[in-house]
Amino acid sequence: MNTKQLERMRTGKGFVAALDQSGGSTPKALKLYGVMEDSYNNDEEMFKLVHDMRTRIIKSPSFSSERILAAILFKVTMNSKIDDLYTADFLWEQKGIVPILKVDEGLADLNNGVQLMKPMKNLDELLENAKERNIFGTKMRSVIKELNENGIKEIVEQQFEYAKKISKAGFVPIIEPEVDINAEKKSEIEEVLKKEVVKQLEALEKDVYVMFKFTIPTVENLYSDLVNFEQVVRIVALSGGYSRELSNELLSKNQNMIASFSRALSEGLNVNQTEKEFDELLDSSIESIYKASIEK
Repeated sequence: MNTKQLERMRTGKGFVAALDQSGGSTPKALKLYGVMEDSYNNDEEMFKLVHDMRTRIIKSPSFSSERILAAILFKVTMNSKIDDLYTADFLWEQKGIVPILKVDEGLADLNNGVQLMKPMKNLDELLENAKERNIFGTKMRSVIKELNENGIKEIVEQQFEYAKKISKAGFVPIIEPEVDINAEKKSEIEEVLKKEVVKQLEALEKDVYVMFKFTIPTVENLYSDLVNFEQVVRIVALSGGYSRELSNELLSKNQNMIASFSRALSEGLNVNQTEKEFDELLDSSIESIYKASIEK
């Protein structure tokens, strides 16, 4: 583990940029960027186009360590290069931004009101690859759609089980038990979720560091006291389908929580924009998310 990166993640001012769209979410991300599906013929061409998009974002003068702490990458992005450097090395060496890798293999079918992560059959191999690419941390996502205590308990237990394994391999995992923003009884779901998270944290070894990525809670500051656990490095928020404006508004009301936005970060960016137009819009987006993250 890179101790300088750990300290930056624990105490730095800024937010986490989520650039980890993968598989099924990539065509949607490209379409929002103005690249239609008839622009590519296969996955290889599709991932090349999305890497071009991410490269444009990362190389923008607006995308700097002054406001961005870390960036979450997809495996293909991690193993691709920007200016002859692998993406993680470019982020850290050229930008001072901590590289994090999405490691989950997608969601299982809905059961007990939740979607667990599919078994990570290739995790050991992926973590070896991540070590070679100088990755600091990981991120893995599951989803809660209904108020079902057994399902929520199962989600949290699965997340922590993988987190312990990832920590032993030398990384700091982001645990992401997303609560669907349209779920009925969302606030009650979040109360149960927090209860289960606290149980796991109380039993967690002191040398296992974790981060959390939560849906912005209905009850303000619900998760803020989790930072009192020694093992919790940072708490970040996903936008979850909210617009950037609403995401920022809700986030700004929550102490000890910074942004980790994906779609809300890239909202409005387009492949056909001039570099000036692109950079100006990205700068405006980054500034609004930064302010929502640090001005409480």
